[in-house]
Amino acid sequence: MPTCLFVSDLHGRADCYRKLCEAIASSAPDAVFLGGDLLPSAFPGAGTGELPPGDFVFDFLAPRFRLLRQTMQDRYPLVYLILGNDDPRSEEAAFLDAGAGGLWTYAHDRSFPFDRYTVYGYSHVPPTPFLMKDWERYDVSRYVDAGCVSPEEGMRSVPISPNEARHATIERDLRALAGSDPMEKAIFLFHSPPYRTKLDRAALDGKVIDHVPMDVHIGSIGIRRFIELRQPLVTLHGHVHESARLSGSWRDRIGRTELFSAAHDGAELALVRFDLDDPGAATRELL
Repeated sequence: MPTCLFVSDLHGRADCYRKLCEAIASSAPDAVFLGGDLLPSAFPGAGTGELPPGDFVFDFLAPRFRLLRQTMQDRYPLVYLILGNDDPRSEEAAFLDAGAGGLWTYAHDRSFPFDRYTVYGYSHVPPTPFLMKDWERYDVSRYVDAGCVSPEEGMRSVPISPNEARHATIERDLRALAGSDPMEKAIFLFHSPPYRTKLDRAALDGKVIDHVPMDVHIGSIGIRRFIELRQPLVTLHGHVHESARLSGSWRDRIGRTELFSAAHDGAELALVRFDLDDPGAATRELL
């Protein structure tokens, strides 16, 4: 009966990581999922709370998880994580290095067996208004919503080829990642939520750019199509901090797939608990 914890969008907040480590130690889950935007935010106001000094991964995050593993010993869970659109991809190597000894598993664009299940990770989001483009892709076509900046523009901390920036899409990426794998016991760790769900509702009501109303749903069409077609067991999402407050729900369902968001626009840590044998009984608490 695999038990799991899920958090997202901690933006480097020391208090939230402390609460997460305490929750892991007290409940000893089988797996923990971190859904991106893990580093101190590059954008003022994107995160609140105390930010730790120094190199975040090597001086703050890795030592705390090492201490947790030392304390818990054989009760230490499997930890899967991805980065989000606010995390520079230049830090990807640090997460890979720190996780090399089994501290955590960096999951972007990869899959891993877990008990009777399979974990998949995927970081990219559709184009946003922000200039950092490390984790942005065109969604299903080269269309860009009003007010957003193309993945071919903006800045990157790690260069990619012009061909990838111009032609790669979330939809094609997911098709390649999942291949022909069975999805009945698949867990997908996304940063973006799927389009037009309770998890992608943004605070854009009444906003207009060049006389074009902005869409209040900012999730991925490609992710939604993938879920509708392939029906994984559980999908995990973040990215849209205010979604639960505006939609009234941190969870949704598409067909048989249970969708959970750990994004939150308050100072608390939003902690989702779920059991893979009964994902419908999932809970969320604000710590």
